[in-house]
Amino acid sequence: MPGRSPAIDRCVDALARSRSVVVSTGAGISKESGIPTFRDAPNALWANFDPETLATPEGFRQNPSLVWRWYGERRSMISNASPNKGHEALAEMESMFEEFMLVTQNIDNLHRQAGSVNLIEIHGNIFKHKCFDVGHPIDELPDDDREPPRCECGSMIRPDIVWFGEMLPEEEFDRAIRALQTCDTALIVGTSGTVHPAAGFASVAKEAGATLIEVNPEETPITEIADIFVQSTSAKALEQIVQSLKETRRK
Repeated sequence: MPGRSPAIDRCVDALARSRSVVVSTGAGISKESGIPTFRDAPNALWANFDPETLATPEGFRQNPSLVWRWYGERRSMISNASPNKGHEALAEMESMFEEFMLVTQNIDNLHRQAGSVNLIEIHGNIFKHKCFDVGHPIDELPDDDREPPRCECGSMIRPDIVWFGEMLPEEEFDRAIRALQTCDTALIVGTSGTVHPAAGFASVAKEAGATLIEVNPEETPITEIADIFVQSTSAKALEQIVQSLKETRRK
């Protein structure tokens, strides 16, 4: 492919030899769809609030109406976004390997919209809800003018996402770790490598003997342990990788 970097070539070579692949994505891939990272305020209305007060159980208890409305703003903004070529490339990549797992830190649902199926949303999904006290899943929000509305059990309803100070869902986390420990290649895309425990995914795969590939416009703490570093936006790099894999398989 014209303009393809040597790092992309190495990435394609590694993936072409792989039977089992795990991809881990962070906010960088969705930023290319126009979705700000968590610390980018959706609009000036929220700019004066500390993000951590909007994403902790304690913050929700102290001002549930504020937190509910803030996430309503984010849902509205995300609803107007569409999957980009990076999301679409990963959905297409899924069928190219005997085993494939996509683990995302993103809560925006764009991987599902793009068609990814073997997907773990490690931090939840902003379009899903549960009750605050017990964790009952809420299939449909009730007709309730209160902010936030209430579950049938009387509890406030909250977004079904992982807030600061909360544990990742155990079953999803265990599935992700097992996949990382048994894959041939791990592809880490668009993440800062600083949000734990997801920041440790690269090390888990590397220590288990996988080829570790990082795709990011800037170097991160993951770069120094990566076998291959593709310095690029995720949409551009992933589109090239998938196209090149298809060409390789046709030969």
